[in-house]
Amino acid sequence: MEFNIQDKVKLKNPLSYLKTSDNMPMLRPPDLVAIDEVGEIIAIKSPDTVEIKFRRGSFLIDTDKIEKTQI
Repeated sequence: MEFNIQDKVKLKNPLSYLKTSDNMPMLRPPDLVAIDEVGEIIAIKSPDTVEIKFRRGSFLIDTDKIEKTQI
């Protein structure tokens, strides 16, 4: 699936960890993002990884772990 900046997305399944999008990325616990929480793509880092802004932070997530949502 192809994603664009400003697409609204959510997680397909719970993740085992989240990777922050800071200059020095850190691994964070997965409970920072609820499975039904909608985030917005703010950058495309590689063909397989996007930066998503959620309520509690911005995280780098693989595109196979997210899906577009209609809001």
